[in-house]
Amino acid sequence: MGISNELHSDLAVPPGEYLEEVLEELGWTKKELSQRLERPAPKLSQIFNGKKAITPQTALQLEDVVGVPAHIWLRLEDEYRLVLARNAERAQLEQEQKLITRFCYAELLKRGVLDKVTRAIDKVKALRRFFNVSSLMLVSSIDRYAPAFRLGASGGKRSAEATAAWLQLGVLQAEGVDTPSYNKRKLERLIPKLPPLSRQTPDSFLPQLKELLAEVGVVLVIVPHLPKTYVQGATFALSSAKRIVMLSLRYRWADILWFSLLHELGHLVLHQSRETYLDFEQEVSHSAELEHEADRFAADTLIPPEEYSSFTEQTEYYSATEIRAFAGMINVHPGIVVGRLQHEKLLRHQWRNELRSKIIGASIEHTA
Repeated sequence: MGISNELHSDLAVPPGEYLEEVLEELGWTKKELSQRLERPAPKLSQIFNGKKAITPQTALQLEDVVGVPAHIWLRLEDEYRLVLARNAERAQLEQEQKLITRFCYAELLKRGVLDKVTRAIDKVKALRRFFNVSSLMLVSSIDRYAPAFRLGASGGKRSAEATAAWLQLGVLQAEGVDTPSYNKRKLERLIPKLPPLSRQTPDSFLPQLKELLAEVGVVLVIVPHLPKTYVQGATFALSSAKRIVMLSLRYRWADILWFSLLHELGHLVLHQSRETYLDFEQEVSHSAELEHEADRFAADTLIPPEEYSSFTEQTEYYSATEIRAFAGMINVHPGIVVGRLQHEKLLRHQWRNELRSKIIGASIEHTA
């Protein structure tokens, strides 16, 4: 079966030009037409030059006065306005072509969320469908992505557009997950039960985390970072009934995953859960206080502060044996203790890494 390609004219011809031809055939002047229609000449002039549309009422009057059926005038008007709109749309598409690379079209194509097209304007259209917007210029004004643009770039390296694309990948993943309505109290009761899961392997604890969080209306999605995002995690509302926690696994250490997870959950517990919170490699947030609060929540949830204080006061060398014993006492993976000690510069970053575990697996890398 053949496919016909409909051709569209780029030339916008106002129906007023055809009306002038009709008047010429009738031997009338524009003044005479205005008298017969009982319309002021200036308003009629706007119809001739295309500035004023022919309405159904005007079309019916023209049918009576000049003998051309009303549906013809309305068709000519529709075609004229459509050509104007199409030309304006083409100009807008051409303007948005500069955003194709910024919104990571090539990377999104690799991840299978966009159809492969050749023309630049078709790439723009594909990105519009990806974000569900009528113009890529609107992405920065949508509440979910706006924080990425407000935070701006870090030394010219961080891309707000790439960060928005990363967030949308999380949205697409989370939309397919059915959950009951988000329940903050149930989440608060669940959180203390999560750190012990860190003693399991990532292949074991990740599915459990997703299942447990889904039961309280929180969708956990793992979306590898996009170039120039430098993002580690994010939290935002998909709807009034569903919250999303995104992790990028930018660093493959399991203890960093756990800290990032509890940091994002801290935002849900401590702060407005419908806001978008972004956790970058280097803090650039305009709400640094909120980020510090989420950091504290994560640190204290993973390692109770009193126990940690006692451990660090009584230990100087932090041997593997001591770390394992302390981790066993508080029921978390030893790598979480190592990560905390390294972060606070009580251990050099190259020490005791044998106690930490890494997340490896194509199934995790390509969940987007």
